[in-house]
Amino acid sequence: MAARRRIMVVDDEPQITRVLRTSLSSQGYDIRVANDGETALEIMKDWLPDLVITDLSMPNMDGLELCRRLRSVSQTPIIVLSVRGEERTKVKALDAGADDYVTKPFGIEELLARVRAHLRRAPEPGDVEPAVIQAGEFYIDVSARKVLARGKEVHLTPKEFDLLVYLAQHAGKVITHRALLSAIWGGNSTEQVEYLRVFVGQLRKKLEPESSSPRYIVTEPWVGYRFEPGGAPSAQGQKS
Repeated sequence: MAARRRIMVVDDEPQITRVLRTSLSSQGYDIRVANDGETALEIMKDWLPDLVITDLSMPNMDGLELCRRLRSVSQTPIIVLSVRGEERTKVKALDAGADDYVTKPFGIEELLARVRAHLRRAPEPGDVEPAVIQAGEFYIDVSARKVLARGKEVHLTPKEFDLLVYLAQHAGKVITHRALLSAIWGGNSTEQVEYLRVFVGQLRKKLEPESSSPRYIVTEPWVGYRFEPGGAPSAQGQKS
């Protein structure tokens, strides 16, 4: 029997943790609960989750700091929960390393769908399916989640990596905002264009040569993005 996927729930609201523990356990997941970031990190020293769901506002260590700490040592997918819906708060969470953002109050079916989507993209324990994409100035080892750009290794977050892989698999083609959102974040996120703005911006910072307009991830205004692994011949004034 395959090992159950592990999910860490981090929230200081008992009613939320009860609902999540019950709902996620009923789907066959192995669940651990913590009421702040410090406790979660202690648990994860001996119990490594496949996915983390965390609140933002918590005592001792909030969700943003937990995201930063986790992302510095792990590529585990992170879904952030918060009552705050402002775009700047979402951007802060995504910049801190979160992969997805769900605003409270949320529907449990939507959250479960997002959990399934992220776990489908996270490697199963023992998975060994070698796959390599070599295109232009990029070498992407999908199974090892390793990226070389112009011969130098680039460290990406899980969602940055997934986005790059999808773009590389469709190199030279225009991919619409909706198609990218659906492929990387699931069908419920097709209107969350700010996700793309944040992650494309982060990818560009890590992939593009300094002091140049975007050469690899080219904006198609009002439509989406096009990946040019050899560098676009002219990409003047490109913005996300």
